[in-house]
Amino acid sequence: MSKSYVINERVGEREAYRIGSSRVSLDSVVYSWQQGDSPETIVENFPALTLEEVYGAIAFYLANQELIDTYLHLGEEQTLADRAFWRSRDDLHRKLWRLRQERRRQVV
Repeated sequence: MSKSYVINERVGEREAYRIGSSRVSLDSVVYSWQQGDSPETIVENFPALTLEEVYGAIAFYLANQELIDTYLHLGEEQTLADRAFWRSRDDLHRKLWRLRQERRRQVV
């Protein structure tokens, strides 16, 4: 019998890949693995997952690498767009950014 370790679901207007019944995203596991973390380390970092689920998620990624890489890239672009939108609307953020820049100039 074949197990499904990765669930594709809709969250609002976007799709999301989750590991099993947990709320851990496939993104988190893939990025961690790409940064060189072992499956055992990933389980330590995400205790809601079992070692079997982590290996299953990595296998899913490798079997669907082009699809998931595209999904990850689109997610990164959306995050950047969201960040830019909120920064443009956030006066407090702009004030804090200016203060930070002034402090950096004073240190140098």
